Amino acid sequence: MLDLTSGEWTAVALSLRVAGVATLASLVPGLAVAWLLARKRFFGHALVDGLVHLPLILPPVVTGYLLLLTFGRRGWAGAWLSEIGIVLAFRWTGAALACAVMGFPLMVRAMRLSIEAVDRRLEQAASTLGASPFAVFLTVTLPLSLPGILAGGVLAFAKAMGEFGATITFVSNIPGETQTLPSAIYTLTQVPGGEAGALRLTLISIALSMTALLVSELLARRMGRRLGTG
Repeated sequence: MLDLTSGEWTAVALSLRVAGVATLASLVPGLAVAWLLARKRFFGHALVDGLVHLPLILPPVVTGYLLLLTFGRRGWAGAWLSEIGIVLAFRWTGAALACAVMGFPLMVRAMRLSIEAVDRRLEQAASTLGASPFAVFLTVTLPLSLPGILAGGVLAFAKAMGEFGATITFVSNIPGETQTLPSAIYTLTQVPGGEAGALRLTLISIALSMTALLVSELLARRMGRRLGTG
């Protein structure tokens, strides 16, 4: 039943590639934004928080269309990028960008909650001992918030694996280039006799997402025990 065709294997491999790149590219910006929202109070804080979470409440198609307007060949950013040889629209890199945008709110939310849970007295004690703010972050905040950072990364990865609306609007559904698992499943449901292939890919998608969540839970518990013992 899980004897996948070459096209289906390509869709699985592309989904893993897109989700992996989207997650890795989001980690540092996501952590920076999470720390900013958790530890700083500034004018426009609520606005930044709202913008970060906007992809969660907008229809994914709207997010994809906005990406197309911005990063398409005629978009204000896309036109400049194309001049230096970087094209995102209708490319797998654009799919990674769309997945990163859609998963970013989930990543930031998990990281922010984890950072907020770190006892600020520990950070203040490190500062009193002469540690710089960056050193405090590296030696106190970051280690103690690792379970949340891991959870945020896995949530973003799982979201990227299942992203459909923004991706298909921004980069279309091109086999071998932008056709990820959800796009391939959608295509198979539209053709006669494609039900078996759609079911195979659905089972693969469920298995990958569940594996990611289980690994995240196990690693988070292990890190929590180690931090607790330390």
